[in-house]
Amino acid sequence: METFAPSSSSLSTRRALGPGHSLPVNSWSGGGSVSVLGFARKNLAFPSLSRRPRHANGVARASVVVEKETQEARTAFLVIGTRGSPLALAQAYETRDKLKASHPELAEEGAIEIKIIKTTGDKILSQPLADIGGKGLFTKEIDEALINGDIDIAVHSMKDVPTYLPDKTILPCNLQREDVRDAFISTSAGSLAKLPAGSIVGTASLRRKSQILNRYPSLQVQENFRGNVQTRLKKLSEGVVQATLLALAGLKRLNMTENVTSILSIDDMLPAVAQGAIGIACRSDNEKMANYLATLNHEETRLAVSCERAFLETLDGSCRTPIAGYASKDEDGNCIFRGLVASPDGTRVLETSRKGPYTYEDMVLMGKDAGKELLSRAGPGFFDS
Repeated sequence: METFAPSSSSLSTRRALGPGHSLPVNSWSGGGSVSVLGFARKNLAFPSLSRRPRHANGVARASVVVEKETQEARTAFLVIGTRGSPLALAQAYETRDKLKASHPELAEEGAIEIKIIKTTGDKILSQPLADIGGKGLFTKEIDEALINGDIDIAVHSMKDVPTYLPDKTILPCNLQREDVRDAFISTSAGSLAKLPAGSIVGTASLRRKSQILNRYPSLQVQENFRGNVQTRLKKLSEGVVQATLLALAGLKRLNMTENVTSILSIDDMLPAVAQGAIGIACRSDNEKMANYLATLNHEETRLAVSCERAFLETLDGSCRTPIAGYASKDEDGNCIFRGLVASPDGTRVLETSRKGPYTYEDMVLMGKDAGKELLSRAGPGFFDS
């Protein structure tokens, strides 16, 4: 083990001080607050340079001090930041496992740590997201931890990520997308169409609410049906609502597909922008993490998500705006994009579609163009109903 080595000047200082006095820290030849091993010092006293007994200041031998300091300072090589819900943790574990499989040095025990960060969106469940600041409240505290260096990468559900990333962060990686469709779950009916008139469907999503009411105006929708998957299923079992809709992707990642009553087609329920996609962010100045994430990126997913987010950004969508968008690759390798905006009460739904090359530039242009078209068709006051 490497130990501290005194300089000749510090040795003479010790001798000049005489018995009963320890060497001042700032006279140590290494200087500063970083030890020989590269770990931060914790106001350590330095060892006696003679064989005199230890004095009242409790000076320990250098090798013992350094060993203890090394053990205390040792941390994970990579820290993943995530929300604490079962689904968020499942996504963090998936990211961790992919990193371990791709990089042997990260497969060592303790190399990766998962850090749970509670967000404002998780803390306040009694109000609609739109009333407390929008969906960015599921990422704000995690982004702050990333910028401050408390975590190295942040794992998000992409549909929770605002279209503008915080300064000093980048999002270079999307994992391969899961099934984008919505699942219908009910204890009394096999589908939305089979629910009796007046039945209550629980959802916190204006996108789902508007499409449900547009197709099935005899149904009622309980808004602010918030909470994690387990909480919503519990409310359903207690009879608070007669049915609910959940992202099939989340149920698959939680191995809870046995709860699915039926799956809605894309034609019946256009998904949320970036639904089923996981995004992983890092600091813009952290080249090592960016390189790690580049090896996990699924380019087809990244391009599809970029197209959909360009559509959302053009519409300046928020949690008060029912918006849906989905980009996919057809059998010929082209991009097919479908977009939708609706009035919150579902009385008006506007749809459009685009087809073009499956390349980043073309797909972003398609998303923007589709957004501009729907903005023009919607006109002023469309979202006020």
